[in-house]
Amino acid sequence: MSEKNEPSVWEGFKAFLMRGNVVDLAVAVVIGAAFTNIVNSVVKGIINPLVGAIGTKNLDHYSSCLSSTCGGEQGIQILWGSVLGATLSFVITAAVVYFLMVLPMSKYLARVEARRKAKEGTQEVIEVTELEVLKEIRDALVAQRGSGHNEQ
Repeated sequence: MSEKNEPSVWEGFKAFLMRGNVVDLAVAVVIGAAFTNIVNSVVKGIINPLVGAIGTKNLDHYSSCLSSTCGGEQGIQILWGSVLGATLSFVITAAVVYFLMVLPMSKYLARVEARRKAKEGTQEVIEVTELEVLKEIRDALVAQRGSGHNEQ
């Protein structure tokens, strides 16, 4: 016999899905998937033709052969061109995310923080180590004893 106080599995699952972090993460995944298509189009439409001016138009065709005979599907091939294409996609994605999202957001947050500090009129807090505080307490106690508080 189960207790009525325990939430049902469905209620727990619903509460989990409705958390802000889960919804934000789901939105980020959907946007990321759409953004991946844009980056892949840039690599296939711009980067690959630029590389094609030097060699083959498709990076997937760049490979090296480890065995003595490589023809068709025979031999051992290392397809380093596809790794290069994926690396370029990653670098382009990282650059776009940094320059269009991270950098402007960090500048905005720095301005907001500067305005908040200016509004409060606060000065920077000087960090004091525990040892310095203990030395000040010791010096204050020594000064207090030396000023005539010896009752022996």
